[in-house]
Amino acid sequence: MSGRIVIGVDVGGTFTDVFVYNEDTGQVETTKVPSTRGDQSKGFIEGIMRKVANFGDIRTVVHGTTVGTNALLERKGGRTGIITTKGFRDVLEMRRRDRPETWGLRGEFKPVVSRPDRVEVAERVLSERDFAFIVAKEVKAQARTLAEAGCEAVCVFFINAYANSENERIAVEAVRSVWPTSYVTAATEILPEIREFERLSTATLNAYLQPVVSSYLDRLEQGLDAKGFVGELLIVQSNGGVMGVDTAKDFPVRTALSGPAAGVIAGQAIAAAAGFDNIVTCDMGGTSFDVSLVADGAAALAPQTAIDFGMVVRTPMIEITTIGAGGGSIASVDASGLLTVGPESAGSDPGPVCYGLGNTRPTVTDANLILGRINPDRPIGGKLDRLDVDAARAAIRSNVSDLLGLSEEEAAEAILRLANAKMAGAIRLVSIEKGYDPSKFAAMPFGGGGALHTGALIKDVGLGSALVPRFPGVTSALGCVVADTRHDRVQTVNRLLSDIDAAVLSHNLQAVANVTQQVVTSSGTTFERIDRLFEFDMLYLGQTHTVAVGVDLSEDLTIDSIQAAFDSAYKATYGRLLDGIPVRVMNYRVTVIGRRPVFDMSVFAPVQGKPSQECCTGTRTVWADGAFHEATLYDRLSLAVGEQIVGPAILEQPDTTIFVDPGLAATVDAFGNLVIRLEERS
Repeated sequence: MSGRIVIGVDVGGTFTDVFVYNEDTGQVETTKVPSTRGDQSKGFIEGIMRKVANFGDIRTVVHGTTVGTNALLERKGGRTGIITTKGFRDVLEMRRRDRPETWGLRGEFKPVVSRPDRVEVAERVLSERDFAFIVAKEVKAQARTLAEAGCEAVCVFFINAYANSENERIAVEAVRSVWPTSYVTAATEILPEIREFERLSTATLNAYLQPVVSSYLDRLEQGLDAKGFVGELLIVQSNGGVMGVDTAKDFPVRTALSGPAAGVIAGQAIAAAAGFDNIVTCDMGGTSFDVSLVADGAAALAPQTAIDFGMVVRTPMIEITTIGAGGGSIASVDASGLLTVGPESAGSDPGPVCYGLGNTRPTVTDANLILGRINPDRPIGGKLDRLDVDAARAAIRSNVSDLLGLSEEEAAEAILRLANAKMAGAIRLVSIEKGYDPSKFAAMPFGGGGALHTGALIKDVGLGSALVPRFPGVTSALGCVVADTRHDRVQTVNRLLSDIDAAVLSHNLQAVANVTQQVVTSSGTTFERIDRLFEFDMLYLGQTHTVAVGVDLSEDLTIDSIQAAFDSAYKATYGRLLDGIPVRVMNYRVTVIGRRPVFDMSVFAPVQGKPSQECCTGTRTVWADGAFHEATLYDRLSLAVGEQIVGPAILEQPDTTIFVDPGLAATVDAFGNLVIRLEERS
């Protein structure tokens, strides 16, 4: 019988973060361990072992993973074949009318499936099911050809299967009868939606990831079993929900951006408890800086995203903008004499120069170190005993300051200013360019390095404040614990609203919701309640882009009620209606959410906090705004509720370091968060 411990584990490029919550005692523990490249499950198990002696006491482990994301970015998925309708083998390569460099004359795209591994069969189908033609024998022959060529996975994609999936069903059965592995994907099982490129791309990437993600999850399950774990293992999806491990093996494409999505969900929950409706989450790890907007308490969802150029995934995802500005981002001077930071990163191995593991090029972390913002004797993550300040100085001197005629401090500050400018640009992209006023939003910095850059982001972007979580370095791991279970389905309708039978449509929606709910409940999780959400993609006849129209099936669905909902959604989006033009229903979407018990954020409240003067651990000279300052050092986790810290100050804790810039002040709120604002002057 499993215990009452719930664990969230987020595996990043540099560190694996672990958040442990004991439901019986209310005790929270966190730790960070270096991520283990090649097999992330090793670092995963090691991180849990640091905090839990008996794995049999663990009730639930929820995992945010980058295995799928890394496999796509590095193009290290399994060799995949495609079986498609005769004449359509090049859909994946033709894409949309785009190119890698919008204004460039050069640029190439190589799909994850090469042309020889894209084979055709004769098939035809009509949407009304009165005509369907396919020869299973031909499908089996093509499947054998792909298997003999070395393909590990196969995707079956027929051009009109979104309207009638009968031929795909027959073909998949034929393939599975001869295919040597279980990695067989039907495009309509992944995305039964019109638009052939998006459907094929999403389904192909799902097949491409199955060998990698499934084998990783198998190793993870085996490792947990060997330690005596008998609870449930859940995986975070890109939409911010979680799913059972078997569902993750079937739909690995939904794990892309899994880790960053967990961070947004945690930020949303922390902000709601603290009374903040509008935040910008700023997740800074060793490799990247991930930004997302939470407005009016809701995270923004995008219907599709591109993991890399031409690698389109059409499945609901939390909108996250990622740039190469992490703690390991490398700074250099290019041939024209300009300073650059990122996107190349030193990652966790060899890491920043100060790690002493062989890197000789300075990083953002090295710059923060020599400016006094990081304590060399207290490196986070447990990988090192001490950081090498002299090596960091030498790297910045030889690679930046000597080339630009700057002092070491000026060069380090220039590195940080450039990194901060890139981060500020990402925040403007998700706020100002979407019509939001950043002064009405609070930044929420987390990840190992996010809280070192809070002041610069407040000043550069004009944000109203910052809300620093109690444990910034493991916020994404917390997100794993608080996320609900979720599954999404979509189906193309593509009919005029006037031609639809509302009663039949309502019946179909409920039927799909029933099947979707079975996926949610199969995870074995206990829910407080299950919510069903229904939405249409609708547009005026002749338009290309749809608007999302939510409908309520607790009341009878009618044509008039659908029309009224569309009018409301369209007017809210565009400000006016187009009278006299017929309306088309393109797709319907069904979402089932299993609501897990609400996490009590009061467990983070400092119950035995001390006045700030008792938490002071000394002073350290820091460089900020072009000058040296004497910053006061504090043990952050010992501060009592209501205590105020005036910058310049450095607050240290095991999972991160927080720098309060000159001119800023931080206050501890009732949940142990730090609220940072511009210092009020009389």
